[in-house]
Amino acid sequence: MKKVVALALATSTALSTAAFADGHAITEFRIGLLGGENAQDRLNSYECLRAYTEEALGVPTKLFAPADYAGVIQGLVGGTLDMSWLGASSYAATYLQDPEAVEPVLVKVNNDGSIGYHSIGFARKDSGITSLDDMQGKVFGFGDPNSTSGYLIPSIEIPQYKDGITMESGAYFGEVKFTGGHEQTIVAVNNGDINGGVTWADGQGNWEDGYNSGALRKAVDAGLVDMNDLVQIWKSKPIPEGPIVLRKTLPADAKAIMTELVDNLYENDPDCAYGVFAGDSLGAQPVTHDTYVSIIEARKLKSK
Repeated sequence: MKKVVALALATSTALSTAAFADGHAITEFRIGLLGGENAQDRLNSYECLRAYTEEALGVPTKLFAPADYAGVIQGLVGGTLDMSWLGASSYAATYLQDPEAVEPVLVKVNNDGSIGYHSIGFARKDSGITSLDDMQGKVFGFGDPNSTSGYLIPSIEIPQYKDGITMESGAYFGEVKFTGGHEQTIVAVNNGDINGGVTWADGQGNWEDGYNSGALRKAVDAGLVDMNDLVQIWKSKPIPEGPIVLRKTLPADAKAIMTELVDNLYENDPDCAYGVFAGDSLGAQPVTHDTYVSIIEARKLKSK
């Protein structure tokens, strides 16, 4: 990989302590991996970024893959994590707990240059379910309460689909279940453990491939599903892709190094970018807090 930035270190000892020009120092760097696929696959996908980070910052870099979204959110709020790629709802949850915890710096770019994605409702093709109309009385799966596409947006938009749909078990759906994450939802639907579920995808490219990027694409790559066995039954409006965030109290030079490293990841190592960004993309571009104001307001409303 090309050296993407000049390290702004006043003094440093390789893989020990990095002292930056502004007088601040760090002894390690910690990247939190939001849920979506099993922990080992998440670690494997991010290993290349971990190695690049360790080389660029000159300190040990560690990956953390908590069991749920809340683990990453609390790590960022508590200052035990330095960086993560969050969903928009997870960023909103972090911001609402502590507006000074993190700052969004980059967002994933789709193949067409857009920065949105969709919550996708799906079922097994052989189930006979083709729309939400067919889900009445059946088991519907959501990933995680802190997931944008796996809960927040569907919980707002699906009740607008028709009168009588709510997120309470036994009201319209026979049962509403939280599976624990996107991969778990996909596997549960594919195995027939639940009748339908929601996950995330860019909605571009071919259904048979799991679209270009997202949880379905990762599941296809991992050999977990054959998309020909599944059918789309619902699709949300476009959702702003979640931000890559950095802990606000990191040294300014460290933030600049990491922002440029990830910003150039697609150009310098497309295979690494494929794993980090869950499929085909054009890498990343700058983003600000303003992109997520509507999602923050949606979380506020849901909390009431």
